[in-house]
Amino acid sequence: MPKAYYIGTFIHSLDLTTLEIVEHGIICVSNGIIKSIHRMGKDYSESDSTLPPSVLLQKLGHDDCNTTPPPIIRIIPRNHFFFPGLIDTHIHASQYPNLGLFGESTLLDWLHKYTFPLEASLTDPAKAKRTYSQCVRRSLENGTTTAAYYATQSARSTNILTDVLVSLGQRGFVGRCAMDSDQQPKWYRDESPKTAEDDTAACVAYCKEADQSGRVRGVITPRFAPSCTRDTLDRLGRLLAAGEEEGLLCQTHISENKSEVELVKKLFPECSSYAQVYDVYKLLTPRTVLAHAIHLTEEEIALVKSRGSGISHCPVSNMALGSGDLWVRRLLDEGVKVGLGTDVSGGYDVNVLEAARMACLVSRSVAEGGKGNKSKISVAEALWLATRGGAEVLGLEGKVGGFGVGMVWDAILVGANEVPYHQNGEAIGDEMPIGVHHEWKKTRIGGKVDFFGCESWEEKVAKWLYSSDDRNIRAVWVGGELVCQK
Repeated sequence: MPKAYYIGTFIHSLDLTTLEIVEHGIICVSNGIIKSIHRMGKDYSESDSTLPPSVLLQKLGHDDCNTTPPPIIRIIPRNHFFFPGLIDTHIHASQYPNLGLFGESTLLDWLHKYTFPLEASLTDPAKAKRTYSQCVRRSLENGTTTAAYYATQSARSTNILTDVLVSLGQRGFVGRCAMDSDQQPKWYRDESPKTAEDDTAACVAYCKEADQSGRVRGVITPRFAPSCTRDTLDRLGRLLAAGEEEGLLCQTHISENKSEVELVKKLFPECSSYAQVYDVYKLLTPRTVLAHAIHLTEEEIALVKSRGSGISHCPVSNMALGSGDLWVRRLLDEGVKVGLGTDVSGGYDVNVLEAARMACLVSRSVAEGGKGNKSKISVAEALWLATRGGAEVLGLEGKVGGFGVGMVWDAILVGANEVPYHQNGEAIGDEMPIGVHHEWKKTRIGGKVDFFGCESWEEKVAKWLYSSDDRNIRAVWVGGELVCQK
């Protein structure tokens, strides 16, 4: 992989509340790793924009432009910026064909009416490959470079998802849904606890064989506590412990729906809470991703924090299925790790930015519902959740989710149009302002984001968060490899 220089504006989260915006920067990437970052600042002048790229690099002290093979040099246009790849901490690839289908149902009846029949049908390899391929492509097109996937109960179907991820280049975690209890339909469950354990272990091993780089990894996946017998939970806990050295993750659901919480109390009366069920079976660890967590008690939050587990906040699904509003600020203030999940197909969109903007809107509802203005999530905080927060939840902090020397170049190129000063032959103003380039027809992107040239970069980022769609994602890199370009 040749060395590459990316020149232009780059933006990323420094911490929960701070976005760093570098209007003129150079990021050098070699073998998929960021080797240097040059924040030009006073080193940059408007005249530099007219220099050939290799001359500009040499002027700034990069003297390897004449090497063989020559480095890749990419200068991005006006109103474009590099941003870390988005991270989806909870998505069901197997449910993608049901996107937007939930009717008037709530969680438990939705599973039986829509979800289980679709997932069971993916024992057909052709249907599974078609479903997974479209889901992963859409995810990449929307700027997601890392995703934690649930597949189905079938090991064969789950391995097809692994193959698709390897083929399309997305970084991902793939989980076979372990589910052997009588809460599942007889035609869609594991035959026994041993089968659940063996098939889970086999899928984790398959990921290692299919992608030795570690970009695609298996993950222990008890669907949720009601789906599993005590024996299965115990076996999965032991599998998770055995994989501690290699960083094996566990993903599951918790406290998504009030009826679900009551069901857990009925099925596990010996446990004081939903969270304790997972803790008893050694499934509550720093490598555990808990989706939803809407109705956790104070005691459960303290337990989750003490175990170092992370929460996948899925606001789109929570709203769509009427599950409730998660008070995210409470978790953040308590120091609990939080990322964002699209939760397809409870969520109706594979776009992590839809989850980010919904997180902002839901937080406003929570604030107005009595929790106070401090509960509101800002643009900067939502984007942190979509990147560095997700990286922390998935055990990838310091590797992806931001731009820093030694981090992996998992990145997206974001672009939008500036509204032209001449439309239909009529001038809106008397003259073109200095610095405005009238080239919009050649670079027309489309989409719903309109820049007028008067916005600060902070305002441009806010417009992107709230108004963009996949058309504004112009290119996607994973591990330095260009995996999507428009």
